[in-house]
Amino acid sequence: MRFLLISTVLLSIAAAYYIYLPLPSTISEPWKLMFMDALIRGTMKLSFVAHDLGLTSPFGLLKSYCAWADVKSIESSPSVRVTEASFGGVEALVFESTAAGQEQSFKRGVVYFHGGGWTVGSTKMDPYYLQCMTMAEELNAVVISVEYRLAPDARFPDQYNDAFQASKHILTAEVLGRYSIDPKRVAVSGDSAGGNLAAAVAQQMALDSSISIKFKVQALVYPALQALDFNTPSHQQNGHIPTLYRPLLARFWLEYLNGEQKLVPALLANNHTAVDQGQEIAAAKAKTDWTKLLPVVFQKNYKPVVPLLGDSKLLEKLPGLLDVRAAPLLADTKVLKAVPPAYIMTCEHDVLRDDGLMYATRLEEAGVDVTVDHLEDGFHGCISFAFGPFAFSVGKRSLGNYIHWLKENL
Repeated sequence: MRFLLISTVLLSIAAAYYIYLPLPSTISEPWKLMFMDALIRGTMKLSFVAHDLGLTSPFGLLKSYCAWADVKSIESSPSVRVTEASFGGVEALVFESTAAGQEQSFKRGVVYFHGGGWTVGSTKMDPYYLQCMTMAEELNAVVISVEYRLAPDARFPDQYNDAFQASKHILTAEVLGRYSIDPKRVAVSGDSAGGNLAAAVAQQMALDSSISIKFKVQALVYPALQALDFNTPSHQQNGHIPTLYRPLLARFWLEYLNGEQKLVPALLANNHTAVDQGQEIAAAKAKTDWTKLLPVVFQKNYKPVVPLLGDSKLLEKLPGLLDVRAAPLLADTKVLKAVPPAYIMTCEHDVLRDDGLMYATRLEEAGVDVTVDHLEDGFHGCISFAFGPFAFSVGKRSLGNYIHWLKENL
């Protein structure tokens, strides 16, 4: 009996130690976040151990974990019809509002790309499924959630190509007419890695003269937009804040760009952008210079991390680092001038905060209308926590803000 009691106490202490994280007091519902993060973090570590043992890809077990969160069957609701479709050879789920008296009228359209580090997640994952259902209902819209391919089966530029081809096919009179979508009211949107794809697609679609129908707006939710600087103020401030840690972000980028996971320390040290890396890097870094692009309030007392000596072969191994299709923040100003008005959601407690804020500055300097929705208590992935028993107040608020902007601007 004594042994059982002591064991129980020790296990409880160990569990509490593993779950507890020193989080900022300003973050939304910190204890709930600690618990959710402990589950995700545990799965991540098991997945990385399995990879180290040669049993699976780096995110193989995490993929299986996410698959458990997929809806078991495609079901419509009284107000939203859900169907499977293919656009340009890319699978998708279509969520169509069936509001009374509105079925025959032209509706808003939203092309959506889910997050997940270009590696995990799906259109059928419960948070995304419910988000798209809610968007279709509240916007009286047709939401097309694109099932782009994922790493390791697909690497850059495959995910981008899927996103672009699907968008190009959707923005045709035939497809828009089939779903009664108003061709003048179509948005492109996504969160995290999906926000990256949405921004990259918005740039290319705006420039492609063969596409006569254009996106009216773009809505980017805490997007990942560059991999040149892993030491922006938000990286330094939020490197250990759930749900996206700095090393995890580097792992996702390496999966996307087909790099080896052993390069994580080099990326985190900014060795790929050292002073000795040449003019091409210097020109690209000017477009990610947070000392000029970030509002002073977000710079705080942080200093740039610029090594004098780096790894000259990193760019050879990871050419996608300088490709605007992978890193939309690196686009030339003349490209940015052509993109549609933007909504950019950023979260104070998110390593990707500064990607979104810097992109907002560059867009504004190019003359693009930008709405920045900064959530002081937000964390990465919060919009996916808007539903169910583990919903966060900031999750519900972020989804509400996002839908409200689309309702007003689309």
